[in-house]
Amino acid sequence: MEVPVYRNGETPIRASAIQRKTKETDIQLSLALEGGEVAVKTGIGFFDHMLTAFAFYGGLGLKLEVQGDLEVDGHHTVEDVGIVLGQAMSRALGDRKGIRRFASSYIPMDEALCFTALDFSNRPFLVFDADMPQPMIGAYDACLTEEFLRAFAVNSGLTLHMKCLYGKNAHHITEALFKSLGVAVKEAIQITGTGVTSTKGVL
Repeated sequence: MEVPVYRNGETPIRASAIQRKTKETDIQLSLALEGGEVAVKTGIGFFDHMLTAFAFYGGLGLKLEVQGDLEVDGHHTVEDVGIVLGQAMSRALGDRKGIRRFASSYIPMDEALCFTALDFSNRPFLVFDADMPQPMIGAYDACLTEEFLRAFAVNSGLTLHMKCLYGKNAHHITEALFKSLGVAVKEAIQITGTGVTSTKGVL
């Protein structure tokens, strides 16, 4: 169920809630772009940690509960969360009028340094350049980070470029990627004007 955009005085309240159920996952998610409670439960501890960090550094309110076929592996859960989170982001942004739109961020974590550049362009694209030195981070398959980001970018209408400049620890690399995404999203969704940030007049 979607929560529509509305205005309280001059302050935009942008939020969306979605429930999506398939044979592989059952997801309930609510997202508030102006902030709020963060409570994440996907059944994959490290993924919960990453989504919590993303929401915290993105200044987002995020409530998420997932029942997934983890007896198979984590792929369906991680990818489907990306789909639903992307859909919620797109709906909460509405017509995207007034948003800054572009942003970038470098985030270090110990020996790792990661970079995100993004554009809420409504032209989804992912460029991902981050090798993972270790295949697993706890019960989380490190290759699923790219799958999550692709699903999020496609479903939120986001042009997203992410790169690990260097790093030796997959945990540190992945965490720096999620944090840099959060920092960049927080800046890009800020309302800085009244019209659409595009020479075409529409996103």
